[in-house]
Amino acid sequence: MNREENIRQISDSSRTWDIAVIGGGSSGLGVALDAISRGLSVILLEKADFAKGTSSRSTKLVHGGVRYLAQGDIGLVLEALKERGKLLQNAPHLTSNQPFIIPIYSWFDRIQYNTGLKIYDWMAGKLRIGKSHFISKEETLERLPGIKSTGLLGGVVYYDGQFDDARLALAIAMTADDAGACILNYASVRSLIKDKNGKLTGLKVRDELDKTNYTLKAKMIVNATGVFADKILQMDNPDAAKMIQPSQGIHLVLDLDFLGGKDALMIPKTKDGRILFAVPWHGKLVVGTTDTLREKAKLEPQALQKEIDFVLETAAGYLTKEPTRADVKAVFAGLRPLARPKEEGAKTKEISRSHKVIVSESNLVTLTGGKWTTFRKMGEDTVNHYQEITKELLAPSESFEMKLHGYTSTLPGGHWTVYGSDAAKIQKLAENRPELAEKIHPDFPNILAEVVWSVREEMAVKVEDILSRRIRMLILDAQAALDSAEKVAKIMAQELQKDNDWIEQELVDFRKVGEKYLIKA
Repeated sequence: MNREENIRQISDSSRTWDIAVIGGGSSGLGVALDAISRGLSVILLEKADFAKGTSSRSTKLVHGGVRYLAQGDIGLVLEALKERGKLLQNAPHLTSNQPFIIPIYSWFDRIQYNTGLKIYDWMAGKLRIGKSHFISKEETLERLPGIKSTGLLGGVVYYDGQFDDARLALAIAMTADDAGACILNYASVRSLIKDKNGKLTGLKVRDELDKTNYTLKAKMIVNATGVFADKILQMDNPDAAKMIQPSQGIHLVLDLDFLGGKDALMIPKTKDGRILFAVPWHGKLVVGTTDTLREKAKLEPQALQKEIDFVLETAAGYLTKEPTRADVKAVFAGLRPLARPKEEGAKTKEISRSHKVIVSESNLVTLTGGKWTTFRKMGEDTVNHYQEITKELLAPSESFEMKLHGYTSTLPGGHWTVYGSDAAKIQKLAENRPELAEKIHPDFPNILAEVVWSVREEMAVKVEDILSRRIRMLILDAQAALDSAEKVAKIMAQELQKDNDWIEQELVDFRKVGEKYLIKA
């Protein structure tokens, strides 16, 4: 992706885009991908970096939603299992089949979970990725060496998908860009433009890097801004009622030896009814999550002390080596864009995670709710409104079969896997310039050539873009990321032709963000 080239495309104020998408998280990217698959002209505008918000802060699972099955939301589970299976086929470099083990402490639990997960398997049909089964206490302890054995009767194994969320978002952006979409980060929508009948015809946009303003025309405008959807709805209509209730989920990152093995731990019901996951991911253990109502949507939400305590205490109830605050390598928080409940006191875990598409009087199309796994179907359902709004014929969706950027049947090993077919090109960079073969940090396998590649090909323009979302170091080990910032900034400055003042400002900006991922012991 070339940002300068895409900026040139929006400089043509006479051009009318078929669809303009506001928001570069999973929802907006799903809309862009589906629209481009139908031959529509698409522009996507993200005010920060791709997946800067919730879409890079998930539990890293591509899943049907075992708990939605327990709640009776059969439609959502069927949809999600179908999308899960196809995504594992379309992006094998960014997704994988992850075995989960539910520890069993009563015979009732064995019957309950064994039966429920057999139904879960059956619902996946031809796209099933594994067969659930009961294992003995001995095998459970062998596969989860860090789990407490007191009262343990065995475990139920089931299979779900795992992924690198920020890298997947980037792959979707690059796939759409490869197919002709205009994809831009750090481009904010300042206002909406309407005709004399109050119907939307375009929007005013600002490049947040050089502060240049642009005016764009579009036949259909999509609000896919997640927890910030109300801001765009109120930009359209100042009297619009609030639709979004942000719910915060946090994750703690620990060393892998707290659990051991390659299997993930799933506790279906903690003391307050929430699910707890402990998932091996990029050589660390991601433990979460919480479900805490927040009134205000923030681009950089922070974990509350009570959330940190809850995750540590709950994990300690199942692990032989009890984690403390000093053991936490990083903490990250994300905000789910839940539909605001009509009844006071409704519990967030009872609010459906199904997505909704709403068309305002002005023809603003707003996509709300949903989950990462169903991003493509959410995009398809949104683009289906194009014909209704424009009265133009709409080609059938082709996004279900689209292989995502980097797709390869021969996956590179180690940390290179996430780059897929691009890995060899990055390695070639390091061969041609040996200084780029140097590691960014001694505890991580990533090399400086990856920084150069991210700037040249993946539209990274800030140190945070690289350390948080291109190589994921910030959420794996916040201190390591802070220690690596200067080295990354200097390489970026060379590529972007920036001076020392830029380097200094980037280091100040990154430290402000990076310190939020640290826990003070």
